[in-house]
Amino acid sequence: MTVPVATAPGGTAGTALSVLPAVLRKALGWADAHRAGFVLPPDVLDPHTQVNSTLKPLGELAQLCTTIRRSTAPGSPEHRTAGELIAFAWDQVRAGDLLLELLRGEPFAAYPYEIYAAFAGYGLRNEGFERLAGALSATRGWAHTEQQANRELGLINSERRVGDALHADAGSVLARTWLGGLSEPWMFEGPSGYALTHTVFHITDWCCVPERMPAGIDAYLRAWLPPWIDGCLESLQWDLTGELLAVAAALPGPPPTDLLDAAWPALAAAQAPSGAVPETGPTASPAKTPQAAASQGNADPEPDPYPFLACYHSTLVTAFAAALSLKRLTTHRADATTADTGAAV
Repeated sequence: MTVPVATAPGGTAGTALSVLPAVLRKALGWADAHRAGFVLPPDVLDPHTQVNSTLKPLGELAQLCTTIRRSTAPGSPEHRTAGELIAFAWDQVRAGDLLLELLRGEPFAAYPYEIYAAFAGYGLRNEGFERLAGALSATRGWAHTEQQANRELGLINSERRVGDALHADAGSVLARTWLGGLSEPWMFEGPSGYALTHTVFHITDWCCVPERMPAGIDAYLRAWLPPWIDGCLESLQWDLTGELLAVAAALPGPPPTDLLDAAWPALAAAQAPSGAVPETGPTASPAKTPQAAASQGNADPEPDPYPFLACYHSTLVTAFAAALSLKRLTTHRADATTADTGAAV
């Protein structure tokens, strides 16, 4: 059994700030080095193409790098790399024309719209797509598509980003989610955990507008994120741990420094030297990584310890959560220093 995050080894004040720069640099570097995994296949428009292994990874790359770009300092290597990856993803969708073709073929599907919204939130636009999307989003069918509440919040946030009229009231939809109902904390498990994290991502515009989070939900999350994250670490749920740490960094007001200091060393320890983080399960031995093999003089180093589809999401999420946490903790420390200096004058 793992030690609870409140007393985890290395969980002392400032520990998160000591590991986060390297975690962010390595995870984002892994994504940059593995662009080939995000390249769309020639038959991406074929109805039989698997969206979850083609368009979904590319859309997540664009979305999470948008927040990373907004959370890192201009001129920093991470800021530059995030911007380059967004440009790469935009090129893959042919400046939005590919998404327009998808929307024409599947006007009832929300995913082309949501992927486009990731780019629109960054300022990348396609006039033809928005003209068709505006007409579709005004239909009765669009407004009454049946879906889970947290997924509907994602569509509402996408409408907000694109600039279309919202098809439903976000507050009413939020109240129907697992998180919005302040569900009994002991009911937390994998599916509800992911529903919870994405509810937060959608209401805070991917953690960039924390002030949209209602006070009651903020208090609930501050109380229960520590045991939930501890449980995820104990069960080796690295991907969900990363998403919950992003949520922790998206809380309005002072960041939960004790939680971040306690949990980040554990997630950092799960990261391979290449920067990759597995979604779940035991982590690869350092002896099995290409870097370790090379350092031992092995002329034929082994490939990355995890298949692309088994680690791309958790690695992106780790970079996303690290950028958010680093920004919040650095700003909090600077504010505290300023306050202490002012009090001493």
